[in-house]
Order: sequence, then structure tokens, then C-alpha cells
Amino acid sequence: MARSSYLFTSESVSEGHPDKVADRISDTVVDAFLGADPYARVACETMVTTQRIIIAGEVRGPGEVIAGLETKIRAAVKDIGYEQNGFHWATAHYECHLHAQSADIAMGVDAAGNKDEGAGDQGIMFGYATNETPELMPATLQYSHNILKVLAEARHSGKEKGLEPDAKSQVTLLYENGKPVRATSIVLSTQHKAGLTPADIADMVKPYILKVLPEGFVTAETEWHINPTGNFVIGGPDGDCGLTGRKIIVDTYGGAAPHGGGAFSGKDPTKVDRSAAYISRYLAKNVVAAGLSDKCTIQIGYAIGVSKPLSFYVDLHDTGKVDPAKLEKILPELVGGASPRAIREHLNLNRPIYARTAAYGHFGRAAEADGGFSWEKTDLVDALKGAF
Repeated sequence: MARSSYLFTSESVSEGHPDKVADRISDTVVDAFLGADPYARVACETMVTTQRIIIAGEVRGPGEVIAGLETKIRAAVKDIGYEQNGFHWATAHYECHLHAQSADIAMGVDAAGNKDEGAGDQGIMFGYATNETPELMPATLQYSHNILKVLAEARHSGKEKGLEPDAKSQVTLLYENGKPVRATSIVLSTQHKAGLTPADIADMVKPYILKVLPEGFVTAETEWHINPTGNFVIGGPDGDCGLTGRKIIVDTYGGAAPHGGGAFSGKDPTKVDRSAAYISRYLAKNVVAAGLSDKCTIQIGYAIGVSKPLSFYVDLHDTGKVDPAKLEKILPELVGGASPRAIREHLNLNRPIYARTAAYGHFGRAAEADGGFSWEKTDLVDALKGAF
């Protein structure tokens, strides 16, 4: 039996968090290759630390792309806002250790003869949607993302000159009858310029947080923890080493749904860790947007080199108005059987649209005119309604 009253918490991290800096760089590499060749293959990992940027991994694409990566990567770090002694976009030491993709992996993935393109790896991928927010995302995570996004906008615009790029947020909500009703605690840690106290930071950021949360969610009983360590001047890669793929729960559903374990950033769309997670979210979101359930979780399983999914599972969390077994038959048919090639073609993923996904979540974003966040469209709603 589902509990009617409980507390749930999710966290987010800003674009300046060390792990997100690494994700941004890895996805900048993906975009650089896909911009030169839509069928390039990329598996790029990044490490950032004090005055150092290191990229490594496997690629298949135009060789001249590698020569231009350093300029693009430094521009990405500059865009985030790092011009600090411990990590500066212009002076950080840069190393590139990219090399050719394994021929054994390429053989399994490439289409040949009667063999369709296979999955880039084995694994399980999940998608989730819930109607507790307009974005059809878990409220705790969506509000955590939104807090950091509005603070980043204030920092970039120059309105809040005391803020620096590294930040983390965390929101705990009370749920009654399965719906969020108020915030019991709000945590924000943000890097700042020297000389500011936690009280100064609290006065600065609270108005932005109050605008993000729905009216009435913050009460006199809400606990606030603003820069609870007392000082956060040293931050970013200078304060903590960052690696690609260490914020997979922030990237997805904030702990409200299962996760298959694979990271997204640094991977081209033949890697089902990324593309199948996107199609799973797309299908789950359309199920909820069509009013067929209040919540929906989808799992898809793959084997490396095999195009047909091994499994397709739908869970409506006892909120469904239709038979999930019927959805398990209908949903794959709507996206060409959910093969890796069909996913890429349906969502038009072979384009440089990934650097923008590296912070504030891959889901719960608006679909963009150039194809960015195409997995957030709800263009299957009519077909799903018609099927039932």
C-alpha cells in the first residue's frame, strides 16, 4: 500500500560544480564531433582539478576535430564563469588523451549486411514521469534545479556580484496523499567572494528561492540551511576534483525513480545509456501527459551489438487508467521498436545538442527549436489516447 504522508528529498548541483564542469567538457567534445560528422562515435571522460583539465576516451570521426577541442573546452569553462587563481579558463593546463574507438566495439555496433545497428553497450535504462509538476518531474528535484538556475542567471547577469559558479541545493517536501504540500527544509551552499558571511548570502539568495517554490510551500516551520559550513570561497575544481558521470541522480529523477547506472555525458547517441534513457523518459512523459496515469516508470534492457530490446517494462504505480501490459506492446511500436537506430531517428539525436544538457537536469526541460531536448515533446498524446 502506498504511503499517504511522507518526506522526500532531492538535490541538484550548479553548472560550476566540479562534476558538472567535467560533464560540460565531455559533452562539448560530443558536440564538436557530431557537428563535424553526425555519425561520429564519442566516449569521452573528463577530469578537472586545480588548474588542470584532462580528457580521455575513444572516438571515431574527423581527425581535425581533436585539434580544435582545446579552444572549445576553454570557451565552455569561460562560459561557466571560472576565472579564479585555482581554476582559470585561459591558464589551466590542458591534456588530451583521446584515441580511436575499439574495432571490436565498432563491429558490434555498426550496421552490416542484414544486421541492423546494435546497441553500443549492454544495460538497463529507465524513464519516469509524474504529474506533480507542470514539467511532469518530481517536485523535489525540479525545485532544486530551478533554485540553482535562477541564481546562475543572477550571477551571469551581474545582478549578484558576490556569487561564484559552484553551488548545491537540496529541497525536502512533505507529501500528503501522494502530493507535495510544503517545504520542510531548504539547503543551499553557494561559492561566494571573500568577505561575505552566511547571513549575507542568506539575505541575497532567499528572495530567489521564494520565487521558485509555489506560494504557501515555505512556512514559518521551514528549516533553512544557507552555507551551513560557514564559508565557501574555495570551490569548483580547485576545491574538489570533478569527474564525468558522477551526478547521475541529479541528471535524472532525484532518487524518485530507479536508475540503470549509466551516465549520459560524453557519449554519442549510439550509446543506449544515453539514447534509451531519453526515449524511456519520452514515452513515460507522453503516457502521463495523455492522462493514462499519474506516474509512469519504463525500463528497457539491451545487449551490446543487438538491435532489438531484450525487455520493455511499464509500471504505472497503481495510478493507471489502462492496462500496462497493453502499453508494453503499444509504446515500442510508436518509436520503431525502440532499436538504437529507431531511437536516434525518432528523436533526431545525431546533432550537436548535448552541452546544454550537462547542468540542471536532462529532463523537465522545454523542447527547443533546433532539436535540443526533443525527448521532452508530448507529440504521442493523441496516438496514445486513440489506442485506448
